[in-house]
Amino acid sequence: MAGPAHVTDCRSNPKDQIAHAAEIIGRSDHERDVFKYIYRGQKQHKKVSEIAKTLKLPRTRALDAGKALADNGIVTRVKIDGETAYGKDPFYRQHRSKILSLVKNPKKLKAYPTKTNPSITVRVPKIVFPRGFFIRAEQITVDGVDSFEKVKRVSPGSVQVQPMKEKKFKKGFQRIVGEKGKFQDWGGEKNDVFTTRVKIRGKRVPTAIAFKGPGKKGKLTPKMMGKNGDQIQRLFSSSAADAYLVQYWSQIDESIVEQMKALAVARSATERQKIYFGVIDGVDSARLIRAYPKSFR
Repeated sequence: MAGPAHVTDCRSNPKDQIAHAAEIIGRSDHERDVFKYIYRGQKQHKKVSEIAKTLKLPRTRALDAGKALADNGIVTRVKIDGETAYGKDPFYRQHRSKILSLVKNPKKLKAYPTKTNPSITVRVPKIVFPRGFFIRAEQITVDGVDSFEKVKRVSPGSVQVQPMKEKKFKKGFQRIVGEKGKFQDWGGEKNDVFTTRVKIRGKRVPTAIAFKGPGKKGKLTPKMMGKNGDQIQRLFSSSAADAYLVQYWSQIDESIVEQMKALAVARSATERQKIYFGVIDGVDSARLIRAYPKSFR
């Protein structure tokens, strides 16, 4: 006699439930095979002994795989004639094919948009200005900033990237340029540091900087910039700045630079002002630390 069955609330974040199921099922071949067998055919429930025999698994292995699925609400668990049996959940029966396709393709699963892992597309509009219109937007590197003059003595090949906590690196950056202000982090800030003490081409240039701490991994892309992928736009909304920098502890994708360039061009055109923009990747961050060791103690 079957007992009461758990039913998934398919109205509550269905994409999150699909992704969660794929992650659980993808942890082992046994859980994947047991999931596929339970959801095969018209029979609602399948006993552990039946699962073990069909899949040629030890009974304990079949029981453990079914338990992992049941504990995560992916299958139902009941007793039939005194034996544990696992059955289909209506929601996961409907989305069986989608779940298995995500299990088969981890990259597809990672990119699958959910409420907790939204897919963010950042589009940089093409801006066209009349010929002769004032536009001066220049990309710079740490080697082109007067305030970081010592960094020229440190070759990129001589350093090893060892990520530093964002707060410590930010304080070191401030010491190099002589900025003693205090800057508190909060979710909606335009920038992490705004300073008028950065020198470029022999002049002090108001500069807004965004620091990405070591918590982020992999190549930096626009969608990694803030919860909504809008951190670069917010950085350029610091209207008092004439230079904008993004610092990160690994490789920075060219899409970041392209987006910064488009925004720098737009600011230069509207403000009729020279605008600088640039990125400081992991290697250049390590070069700064090597060039100014006392600032980062």
